[in-house]
Amino acid sequence: MNIPFLGNRRRKTGFPDPEGIAELLAECELLRSQADRAGVRLDDSPASLEALDQLVPRWRDDEEASTWLGNDAGLYLGTVIVRTVQGAAWGIRADGQPIVRLTSGREFDVVDAGHEWAADGVPELSQLYAEVAEA
Repeated sequence: MNIPFLGNRRRKTGFPDPEGIAELLAECELLRSQADRAGVRLDDSPASLEALDQLVPRWRDDEEASTWLGNDAGLYLGTVIVRTVQGAAWGIRADGQPIVRLTSGREFDVVDAGHEWAADGVPELSQLYAEVAEA
């Protein structure tokens, strides 16, 4: 049966385009909300990573919030790298974990780094960015 006003309801199979993936990974709603409440503007720049490093880590008292925030922090770090380091691109490991891949072939598990940052504050996001940008 063809009902024109419903449109084509079938989903396309396959993997979304790289730009679509990048936009999806850049959302980081919890991190953006926390940063906004603290007066930090997340503009996908390396300077915004430095500002995040200066936030008072009130989330560490809440394990669930810390886990979600760590995930968002990693995705935001990856977003800044992909948007500012020439040749950097998102990739997905076989286990489904998003990574950032450089033209040199080097890969960075930014989500794991975000979890470490949210839990301990070390390494700092801006420090990780500087290491990747040098590579």
